[in-house]
Amino acid sequence: MVPASPPEPWLRGPVEGVPPLLMPAAHALLQTREDVEHVLRSLTTEELWQRPGGAASAGFHVRHLAGALDRLLTYARGEALADAQKRAAAAEGIEEGLDAATLRSEVDAALGAALAQIRSITDADLLAPRGVGRQQLPSNVLGLVVHAAEHASRHAGQAVTTMRVIVGMRR
Repeated sequence: MVPASPPEPWLRGPVEGVPPLLMPAAHALLQTREDVEHVLRSLTTEELWQRPGGAASAGFHVRHLAGALDRLLTYARGEALADAQKRAAAAEGIEEGLDAATLRSEVDAALGAALAQIRSITDADLLAPRGVGRQQLPSNVLGLVVHAAEHASRHAGQAVTTMRVIVGMRR
């Protein structure tokens, strides 16, 4: 008998310490962690950086989701990007062949910091205005947190799809 898989994070109940209005973002980030872990367990280092059909590699999607999460939540705190964050963003597109352990470390750090930040946000903070990027495009804390979680989820999904293509090509 095959053991039943646990339900997806959004069906496991509240995440400790997360304000109710931000619970969907926290659940999305927890799902992202699980999806990324599946990708990193399933592919070799070489496969992580393959670009089937010219698509972005699974490694790129994993690396980018960690970096973008960090940058978006920097804006949510009302801060400007540091030079190191700008350099890291430029390096995301470079297919360096990082191994799963390195990528896992980057993602775990980004997700851990994101969940800690979400836990620190109060309802009174949610609609505080925030500027995004050099042009300081208008948003607010809630918009940035939701977009950060959605963006991470989207790239985790792309990594999963790319992984499935690569695993299918093994046959």
